[in-house]
Amino acid sequence: MSSSNGMPLVVTIDGPAASGKSSTARMVAERLGMRHVDSGALYRGVTAARLQAGDPPDLWTEQSVLDAARRVTLVPGETTFEPRIDGEPCDAEIRGEAVTAVVSLVAKMAHVRAWVNATVRTTSAAHEAVADGRDMGTAVFPNARLKIWLVALPAERARRRVVQRTGRAPTAEELEAETLELESRDHRDREQTQPAADALWIDTNGISQDEQVGRIVALAEERRS
Repeated sequence: MSSSNGMPLVVTIDGPAASGKSSTARMVAERLGMRHVDSGALYRGVTAARLQAGDPPDLWTEQSVLDAARRVTLVPGETTFEPRIDGEPCDAEIRGEAVTAVVSLVAKMAHVRAWVNATVRTTSAAHEAVADGRDMGTAVFPNARLKIWLVALPAERARRRVVQRTGRAPTAEELEAETLELESRDHRDREQTQPAADALWIDTNGISQDEQVGRIVALAEERRS
């Protein structure tokens, strides 16, 4: 699928933490027959590579993380772009608790963010793609034909996160704790991640994921024609 100007169609999906960016992007890419680009997986790959050195994260420097990043590549797969460490698949490792606990530390490093953005941009440049993560519609694909910014209240995002993690509705205590954590995360991310000026906002409060995916797919099909 290409846009009307002959260039590969790129759809970017940004938004606050736990707004459903990755899962939505995967579904949109599947429906459109495009590849999904998960920049978060690349941050996780870099984090996993740095953890392999064995020293504790409080001793990491930005340069040491960048050195580890050189071992990480993003390889086009059938439906996505897969991070690899030293050429080997690493999906199970990058989704583990050890990486999850410290990936936010790596994502804050300005030069690492620049490396991730450049890697995503160059790897997917010749492909039709749906990209989600940090800075997709601003720093990575500023000329993307369709930019989406997903929004939902912190309490709604907290509910979804607990359901995803536990498979059940959250207790009042769980919901409160998760909401507070997301509000804190929103505050930390506010200076780093902002919507593109030309992004289309989709309020996902009270709608199903299938509905929000349908809206984005419809917008993408308009753009390609």
